[in-house]
Amino acid sequence: MPQITIEHSPRLDRVHWEEFALALHPVVVETAAAKLEACKTRVLRTEDEAVGGEATNHAIVNVTIALLAGRSEETKAKLTEAVVDLLCKHVGPEDGLTVHLSAEVRDLDASYTKAVL
Repeated sequence: MPQITIEHSPRLDRVHWEEFALALHPVVVETAAAKLEACKTRVLRTEDEAVGGEATNHAIVNVTIALLAGRSEETKAKLTEAVVDLLCKHVGPEDGLTVHLSAEVRDLDASYTKAVL
């Protein structure tokens, strides 16, 4: 915990996603009282996507952060805002491309367990 997933359009391959993840981890620690060594991020490149009635000229990034239950809705909202702000700094605008950025914080299910080998 936290389990972080970044899903991004292939049109945004120019972004250094590992750098973004390493910048994101301290934000999660500060905002949601997580431990830095517990932050784990996976970056997934999507293949097919569409926005509205178009399949081109759009790019999508969504960040999902799953935390152990117990954070207030206010803390979750503060974290999603911080994530989108950080995305704006790392992704930035691109000529001719509309970039859609979003973030969500959710609670891990009570059945969540992990092992470190």
